[in-house]
Amino acid sequence: MNDVRTEKDAALADLLCFSIYSAEHAFTQLYRPLLEGMGLTYPQYLVMTLLWARDDRTVRDLGQALHLQSNTLTPLLKRLEALELVTRRRDETDERVVRIRLTGRGRSLRKGAAAIPDCVAEATGLSPDALRDAIALLDRLRDSLAACGKAEQEK
Repeated sequence: MNDVRTEKDAALADLLCFSIYSAEHAFTQLYRPLLEGMGLTYPQYLVMTLLWARDDRTVRDLGQALHLQSNTLTPLLKRLEALELVTRRRDETDERVVRIRLTGRGRSLRKGAAAIPDCVAEATGLSPDALRDAIALLDRLRDSLAACGKAEQEK
């Protein structure tokens, strides 16, 4: 089968942002059936992954780890609370701080999610070294873009 590209396709092929966007879409499609049985969306899975690694975190801590603002993260956390997977409570020493904790039900999902990272790593077709290199490259790219965006906002 020949790779026939329209003028628009050729233009997209040279855009790094499109490659990242389309890869993100492919990841979402890969994760959807893996998470369906747990009743989680991909963003919810990311929050749960952080909490499984270290429970009892602040909204600010989760937002920094996920590179999300609280106005994006708060509705996500409210949905997880409605699913009875986490609790949201004001910190006892500083009521401005909201702490997120797993419930028993939230902790129990961890076992079902244990195989997901290996499944996704295998689906990438990358060796463990190539996968680590790709993650490091994308992290550097994200940090550079964020710094550039911040500098532009400060102008």
